[in-house]
Amino acid sequence: MAQPIEVDLPHSLGKDEARRRIANNIHRLTDFFPGGGHVESGWAGDQLNLSVHALGDSVQSTIDVEETKVHLKVLLPGLLGAFAGPIQAALQKKGDILLEDHHKG
Repeated sequence: MAQPIEVDLPHSLGKDEARRRIANNIHRLTDFFPGGGHVESGWAGDQLNLSVHALGDSVQSTIDVEETKVHLKVLLPGLLGAFAGPIQAALQKKGDILLEDHHKG
């Protein structure tokens, strides 16, 4: 059974700007995995559905974009569930990379 972890990332960007930044930064999720990985994603309204393939496994997650926060939910399969605590801490500490602005205009 998958082990769910959830993290809220507060912001003051508004929903549209937060969504734009997440869309521009989603590829950076592979930076969290040694050797990289592959991200498949698709929007359903203000929810981004993700599948991250790395280290021979697939991690399903969602990102819900709200006016003042971004809510991450990650389902850790199998043995990855044993690392839920450290993974949740890493997301809380470094999850803001999804909200960084790299727009040059």
